[in-house]
Amino acid sequence: MLQPFYQDQLLEAGCDEAGRGCLAGPVFAAAVILPKNFYHPLLNDSKQLSEKQRNELRPVIEERAICYAVASLCNRQIDKINILNASFKSMHRAVKNLKVQPQLLLIDGNRFNAYKKILHQCVIQGDGIYASIAAASVLAKTFRDEYMKNLHLEYPRYNWVQNKGYGTREHQEALNQWGPCCYHRTSFRLDYCSPDVIS
Repeated sequence: MLQPFYQDQLLEAGCDEAGRGCLAGPVFAAAVILPKNFYHPLLNDSKQLSEKQRNELRPVIEERAICYAVASLCNRQIDKINILNASFKSMHRAVKNLKVQPQLLLIDGNRFNAYKKILHQCVIQGDGIYASIAAASVLAKTFRDEYMKNLHLEYPRYNWVQNKGYGTREHQEALNQWGPCCYHRTSFRLDYCSPDVIS
């Protein structure tokens, strides 16, 4: 069972990102402040949930959270500052957009660049430990998946409606045939052959 909070003295927000390991598209981050009595039986690390479960949880989190915010950085920004810094910066943007500013940030993972003077605590696999981080993981994932489904309409050849930009075999095969498009991250190793050398 997820823990409702890390401590009970400071107002805390859970933060998580989605899309860090993708070959294409933006990285999304969410920050969520939950009431301390928040509970939902499905809430968990978004990776442990089905797409249907995540989509069921999203409106519940949006309705019952004290406040939440979602932000992103595009693939060009990722290429410019690297994916780790882009993940941190997208979290910073999400926190900045919260209507209520927290006093403590719970960060999923083992590293973070401090945001202003707000205290933070990194928690490895925190999205499976604390409810606020799990809620942030669900929002970041569902917002990013929705975004990638819209990009799929522009570039259906990569089938982002299914793989969401991750390096699946299908995505790699599309890269082998077509090469990258403007939404691919050039700073990532794209295992494709130029179309003119495919036999």
